[in-house]
Formats: sequence, structure tokens, C-alpha cells
Amino acid sequence: MTPFASDRARYDRATAHLEAPLAVVDLEAFDANADDLVRRAGGKPIRLASKSVRCRALLERVLARDGFAGLMSFTLPESLWLARAGFDDVLLAYPSADRSAYGELAADPKLAGSVTVMVDDPAQLDLIDAARDGGREEIRVCLELDTSLRMFGGRVRIGPLRSPLSEPAQLADLARSVARRPGFRLVGLMGYEGHVAGVGDTVAGRPLRSRAIRLMQAAARRELAGRRAEAVRAVRAVAPELEFVNGGGTGSVQHTAAEDAVTEIAAGSGLYQPRLFDNYTSFSGRPAALFGQPVVRRPGVGVVTVLGGGYPASGVAGQDRLPVPYLPEGLRYDAQEGPGEVQTPLLGSAADDLLIGDTVWFRHAKAGEMCERFAALHLVEGDRVSATVPTYRGEGLTFL
Repeated sequence: MTPFASDRARYDRATAHLEAPLAVVDLEAFDANADDLVRRAGGKPIRLASKSVRCRALLERVLARDGFAGLMSFTLPESLWLARAGFDDVLLAYPSADRSAYGELAADPKLAGSVTVMVDDPAQLDLIDAARDGGREEIRVCLELDTSLRMFGGRVRIGPLRSPLSEPAQLADLARSVARRPGFRLVGLMGYEGHVAGVGDTVAGRPLRSRAIRLMQAAARRELAGRRAEAVRAVRAVAPELEFVNGGGTGSVQHTAAEDAVTEIAAGSGLYQPRLFDNYTSFSGRPAALFGQPVVRRPGVGVVTVLGGGYPASGVAGQDRLPVPYLPEGLRYDAQEGPGEVQTPLLGSAADDLLIGDTVWFRHAKAGEMCERFAALHLVEGDRVSATVPTYRGEGLTFL
């Protein structure tokens, strides 16, 4: 029996008493992926990206391990909910315009001491002040560095469109604005190099493109390491008590950890190892999060139809944003239909061995987005479900 066939048999046995559609997390693979992230971080703590997990029980499981410290959240209401649930170090990775949530933050000493918000514009400080609604707690602030690689005099820009602050002097100016403003304390600096951490460097069947990506990423790492070090020096000159400098992502853990200026790494997607993270030469993970859809039709030879399955990932629409049929091996989408909202035809010789009621296992293109489709994750150990835990959705929460 091949490893793929063995895994399929385990998942089928473990969930035989459950009704599909359903989602599982293979804890052996999940824990192995966590160990590999820690190894690659080389002793620097990993701040866990909550949006890549979206399950409180699994966040707690990871943070109980050596090598992980703190959360990186994705909305302010989520940050407050996590802090109330007992997570005492939550860095909001994106600026917020949620006035009511800022009011809660400014009025509660526990929340204000646990949550750090992201700022890259003085107008965001104005919004927070206007939202205080009488709250007088000091707001912890992190500045974000734009990590994009600029070439040919700035005419070419490669990287995520995030912060407008790309130069050390710009960050120092905003740091001074925070320092002069009552009610705020600058505690951190963050830079997410998405063009390195979130872009695979090996594209199947396209060796020239793969080489071009690797050359771009090598140049980007060199440029960013120098500029980030300068930015940290400039900000520390204003805020000597800076608590952390965060950088990286699953795809760049070992590279970012090698920078002396960085004190902690951000990562999360590598725990689930979704489809988009298969295309890296520097590491490999084990698929840990899967969703299963039941076979409901057999339209003909070499075809089965499963219920649902149309769960595309965010980003530029394309084939790489679609989930992939994973187990059994050898299934593919119909080019005229693809994965559908209520049904998905699957083609291939493996279809002829599937019966009505059997489960086809899929991998999502991204990590945490799968959890927006399911209320629970069934945690698989060996060939049994050892626990069933709610996702954010299962706790009645949809933050985005």
C-alpha cells in the first residue's frame, strides 16, 4: 500500500461514523510541521498567525510548544476576543477602522495590555483617538515597514501593497509622532516579505520562471536585510524600549531568522501545509488539513460527482486558487465545470473504484480559509478521531 493509500484508509476509518462534508486535521502531520517551523527558525520565537489556523483549540496546542510565543491576529474584534479568551500577547497584523472595537480596547486595561495594533499613517492615530469614547488606556502600537523590492529607479515594484513606509526615515518620522502623542506607546516594528514568504520558487513545468523567481527572491532578501536593519536602528533611536521586530512567513522562516535585526518570526500556514505551499525548494511540509466531500452520483465511466467542494481561495483568480482532489489519487476536475457550489464532477480512472457514499479528500489552496466552510475540525490520530473542536465559525464567529 502506498503512503497516499495508507493515509486515505486511515482517514476513512477514522471518520466512518461521521457524515461528510467534514474537515480533519492529521495531528501527527500538524505536529511534525510545527517542529519543522521551529527548526527553521533557529532559536527565534515564532509568532503564530491566527488567520492561518482559525481554531482556538489548535492555537492553544501550538502555543503550548517550545519555540512559539504570541499570536498575530487579522482583525481587531478577533484580537479582543482572543485576549478575553486568555491569549495575552496578540499583535494585530493589519490596521483597523473599527471604532467600536477601539473604544473597547481603550476602556479595558487587560485588553490594552494584551493587544498591539498596527499603524502606518498618522490618520490611523487620529481615528483611534476619536474612537476612545472616554477610554484612557494606553494603546500599544506597532509600525509596519513596506518590504517591497524596487528596481530600475522605482519603476518596477515587487511585493505586497501594504504599508506606505518603505524608508527608515519615514518610519522614524511616524515613530516620533507616536512618541509625542499621549495615550500611545510604540512597542514593535513589523515587515512581511510576501514576495518571498508567500510565493513558491518552483513552478511545475516552468523552469525558467522558477529560476527567475529564485533570482528575484535572493535579490529581495539581500536588499531587505540591509534596509530592515537601518529601519530598526532609526526606530530604536526614537523608541529605545522597542519590544520586538517581527518578520517573515512560512516560506521565508530560515532566511528572515538569519537577520540580526529581527527578533521574532511570523508563521502559520505551514502547520496545515495547504496546496500553495508545495512549491518551495527550501522546505517541505506534510498535508495536515483536509476536507472530505461525499460521492453522491456516478454519471458514467470514469466520473463521480461529490457534494459541494467549490471553495476557492482569496487572491488573483486562477487554477492555483482552487482546492485539489487529493485522495484517492488520480482524480481531476472537469474543465467545463470545475469545483461547484453544490456539486463537483471528478474525472479519472480512480472514479470507477468509488461508490455512492464514499469520501473524496481535498486540500485547500490556502490554510485557514478552509475553516470558514466548516464548523468543526475532527482531529485524527492514527486511524481514529481523538477530538472534535470548533473552528471560529463553529464558535459563531466570522471576522472577515
